[in-house]
Amino acid sequence: MAKQKKENRWYHEKSTLTVFLVLRFLVILTAILSAVRRDYESVFISCFTLLLFLLPSILTKRLRVTLPSTLECIILLFVFAANILGEINNFYVRVPHWDTLLHTLNGFNCAAIGFAMVDFLNREERFSIRLSPLYLAVVAFCFSMTVGVCWEIYEYIADHLFTLDMQKDAIVHSFNTVMLDATNDKQSPSRILRT
Repeated sequence: MAKQKKENRWYHEKSTLTVFLVLRFLVILTAILSAVRRDYESVFISCFTLLLFLLPSILTKRLRVTLPSTLECIILLFVFAANILGEINNFYVRVPHWDTLLHTLNGFNCAAIGFAMVDFLNREERFSIRLSPLYLAVVAFCFSMTVGVCWEIYEYIADHLFTLDMQKDAIVHSFNTVMLDATNDKQSPSRILRT
């Protein structure tokens, strides 16, 4: 039985390592191609993505928590889909509902992370609390919703203060869609559009 558990763990670690190496190769390739095109913003996003790829293993070592390998693979794929496919390859504009798909996937990821955190505390021998499955589900849901709301607030603040387009407005492409009318003229066409 112990031998089978060890082989099963090795298989999952091997699959996670394979996903990590393939995605890392694709990100490095994207960074090189972006540097050749002199697209330094994409090079920065690629380097940031490589840093994000290391985050699960760093947190695992620091917190002494083992993430399920499937969850780790999903997190790596999500980071790749958001940064490399979404931002650099412009999937947010080219692929219909890409942003909605990633938000949905992120909701499930956060729920799984919330569930894993509470489940970890539930299994810990230092704590004498045993939490019910219903409570675990409620905590996972609340954690997911809280992360989603915080992300939307972050997108709004970044768009509003730094004139970015993180919310990816699909209707108006040629203007900064956060503040269409800087004069706040009540009769301007952009003011009428907003009301």
